[in-house]
Amino acid sequence: MTGTSHQTAGDPALRRATPIGDTCFIETQFPVSKMSIESYTERKAVAGQTLTGLGKWWGRKPLVLCRATILGLLLPATDDPQMDREVFLRLMTMDDGGMLRRKSSNIPAKELYRRLSQQQRDDYFEDGSSDEQAKLRRGLSSDVKESLQREAFLSMAYDERLNYCARPEQIDGPSASSWKVINAHLGTAASSLPELVAELGRRRFGRVPRVGDSFCGGGSIPFEAARIGCEAYGSDLNPVAALLTWAALNIVGGGEEVAKEVQRAQREVYDAVDRQITEWGIEHSEPDPVTGTRWRADAYLYCTECTCPECGWRVPMAPSWVIAEKTKVIARLVRDEPRKRFDFEIVESATTAEFAAAKSGTVANAELLCPHCKERTPIKVIRGDGRGDFGDSKSLLRGWDNRDVVPREGDIFGERLYCIRWTRPSDLTSRKSPTDSDHPATTRRYRAPTAADLQREAKVLSLLMKRFDVWQSSGFIPSRMIEPGAKTNEPIRTRGWTHWHHLYTPRQLLVGGLFSEFTWGSGLIGPSGVALVLLVGRLANWNSRLCRWQSGQGGGIGGGKDTFSNQALNTLWNYAARGHIGLESTLLLLVSTEARSGRVTVNDGRVVQDNCDIWITDPPYADAICYDEISELFLCWYDAHIRRLFPDWYTDARRALAVSGADEVFAKSMVDCYRQLSAQMPAKGIQVVMFTHQDAGVWADLALILWAAGLAVTAAWCVATETGPAVGEGNYVQGTVLLVLRKHTEAQAAFLDEVYQEVESEVRRQLDSMRDLDDAKDPNFSDTDYQLAAYAAALRVLTSKQIEDIDVAFELGRTRRKGQKSKVEEIIDKAVKIACDHLVPAGIESHLWKSLSALERLYIKGLEIEGHGEHRSGVYQELARGFGVGEYKFMLASTKANETRLRTASEFGRRDLGDGGFGQSLVRHALFAVCETAQSQRTSDGITWLKTEVAEYRNGRQRLIEILEYLAGIANNASMSHWHGDAHAAGLLAGALRNRLDNV
Repeated sequence: MTGTSHQTAGDPALRRATPIGDTCFIETQFPVSKMSIESYTERKAVAGQTLTGLGKWWGRKPLVLCRATILGLLLPATDDPQMDREVFLRLMTMDDGGMLRRKSSNIPAKELYRRLSQQQRDDYFEDGSSDEQAKLRRGLSSDVKESLQREAFLSMAYDERLNYCARPEQIDGPSASSWKVINAHLGTAASSLPELVAELGRRRFGRVPRVGDSFCGGGSIPFEAARIGCEAYGSDLNPVAALLTWAALNIVGGGEEVAKEVQRAQREVYDAVDRQITEWGIEHSEPDPVTGTRWRADAYLYCTECTCPECGWRVPMAPSWVIAEKTKVIARLVRDEPRKRFDFEIVESATTAEFAAAKSGTVANAELLCPHCKERTPIKVIRGDGRGDFGDSKSLLRGWDNRDVVPREGDIFGERLYCIRWTRPSDLTSRKSPTDSDHPATTRRYRAPTAADLQREAKVLSLLMKRFDVWQSSGFIPSRMIEPGAKTNEPIRTRGWTHWHHLYTPRQLLVGGLFSEFTWGSGLIGPSGVALVLLVGRLANWNSRLCRWQSGQGGGIGGGKDTFSNQALNTLWNYAARGHIGLESTLLLLVSTEARSGRVTVNDGRVVQDNCDIWITDPPYADAICYDEISELFLCWYDAHIRRLFPDWYTDARRALAVSGADEVFAKSMVDCYRQLSAQMPAKGIQVVMFTHQDAGVWADLALILWAAGLAVTAAWCVATETGPAVGEGNYVQGTVLLVLRKHTEAQAAFLDEVYQEVESEVRRQLDSMRDLDDAKDPNFSDTDYQLAAYAAALRVLTSKQIEDIDVAFELGRTRRKGQKSKVEEIIDKAVKIACDHLVPAGIESHLWKSLSALERLYIKGLEIEGHGEHRSGVYQELARGFGVGEYKFMLASTKANETRLRTASEFGRRDLGDGGFGQSLVRHALFAVCETAQSQRTSDGITWLKTEVAEYRNGRQRLIEILEYLAGIANNASMSHWHGDAHAAGLLAGALRNRLDNV
């Protein structure tokens, strides 16, 4: 039955719509606003994300985005786009009913009180309740309480609701009533996502759909594809990525029984290592003279040491000597005059003055600050950069030999143990969980190392060296050299470390070697065997010389961070090693679920031979993260274990084949990869490329790559997927663009002038269709989405044509000078300009918009996006590029990352007034007139300025009124309170001008 004739039970929702050919939902619309909020929320879960417990990988895509993308590709676009969107939201449990199913915690009484009516407050709350203190009446039935919860929940904005919800992946999908609506619309008979996926796959491809990812990374895409019922395939050039993807499918996706077996295997190895360490006595103190208690170490703090070239004293190096913020623990340097060095004193409950002094260490701004002679010496001088033969810096450092595990006497940089954190053994069993390191009953103490502690350090070194050669030959500890590279040069250049095991102290190598040896000795294969190998990798990440000591700012007790707390291999002046009990939290804490089995290979994307109906990839395009280099830290520990568990896999990163960079070699590699993927999918196959850049040049290169690979862009959407570092630390790419691709049909030939016209038409059509789908009360698209839509529209036109004026092979292969733009880049720039011109801000008439200069448009549009809560500087940069504006920073009141905003009228004052350009524009004169009015509270002052300073004031008066009325409207935006005084003045001034105009 067609969508226009069939109705069920009088409910318009229960109708079967008519598909629009082979077009899929994601090619016509995508609820990017809700998807962005969900993706951001999943990212904020950090360690609570489903796959992160398996081990470190960089840039896993949110599972909710992977699920939405796959469903968006399988669902048909029909003649009822509003219902298409409702069905999609129901499937994602992002509709009202779905979110109520996901609601997992109660809204507090205070929040209920704030959101309910006065009558409900009177009926259901105790007398004396208020916004600050509210309490429900006793004796309310569970039905009444549930009703109040429901009403308050549904009154919340989407992002507020998520504070009380589980993630979509954490529940079993839509309700029975939702399935009734879904099936009626689609003409299906499903009661679960796997059943629906199978039905839709058979319609589109004739079988259960096969979804593949040839850059699988941490495995998000294959894992989520398998979990919702697809056949999944994942491959990656990097064995670490392949291992994580295999684990996602077979350990996390293996179900409850597999999870239990994995946890049992981990516990057995952990306990075996614990027994050996206890037998050796290398982590226990001498008995307490009073209680007889032997304390156990859970953290060892080390620092580097060098000789001050000015006074010859040996100086311990650290940027701060604060150890624990919460308990005011510090390390204090104590002079040892005879030996011209410093010892350590650990002070607990330091005074305010002592604590403040400890915040300043002996290293700052790449300089040694000698506490003896007070001289400052650049570290590069101490290293002797440019004066020796070692490393890229030609420094005086000595390159460490394979058997070096500690610095030698005479090395420029030494190593000192300066503090041990001890835990009372009786408290170890009182912890609530392995990660509950801040249990209130736990007693800790911090001590400088004693002679007995240093003897234990010597014993650790002796135990390690007895096993060193055997362990290296067996693969239980690393033996590989560090190959030079963009990131791997750092430990070589700054410390002289030449092998991967140099990144670990003897204690860390000894414990890591024990775990590796017991893992091998377990003989386990399958999920349990792989889990033990990943445990070794987690230890390698969380227990190295590159692990920062966090002093517990904000009230915590402090602890070691992981090696990859950033995306590099930066060496540290002071660092933390964990005792065995501190390693318990690195055990894999698994979320178990059921997933369809999948196939995983280590493979170069250029030679993939597996066929998939859908390819979804997140390639390392123009990416600063050197996965191939930094992942070698894990491979050097995994090598022997991978060869035992996966004899068909290779065990090196294959840097030479890695797709990375942004030059012509990289472009050719990308073309080869995507041409191969295109060949490995059916004629009706679909691809999605996830992409994270907003640079026209990068987009132009991508257009050429896809073009050359035989793929055409059919749609693009931008979803916010990254949380980014703390505000103020930089500007970050926060959006992921989903480019939907199909195989080329017969490409129509065209010339550039024709393409320019088609691009303009397509950009306008794209923007208009997005605005038609948007909802002012529940926005679907952000300002950034509209800008990115212009890029996508241009790519749709470009990749569908055979442009006579452009030689694709030549453009991909040539090296351009800085600032030189290709013809394709010029087309994309033009598309963005068209978008900026077309997107007239709400409240501005079209005739006024057309009369404004580029700088005036930038300012007015900037106010609009600021009012939407957008404060990323990159958005303003993109906007300026779109309007063709070079210099615009004089307009900004703040340029801090994620705090960018424009100056108000009063903040402008007389700046740049009358200096030509923006300074002589109507908008600038209007802003100064507002400033004058706000200061004097007399509209006559503002009017006098306009009458005397604005050329052709009489002819421009109506436009001035419209500009002032737009500024006055800002008063209605609660998020722009800094504007409210000026907005009020603008309203008064606009009214006064309009009265004069009416009286003429």
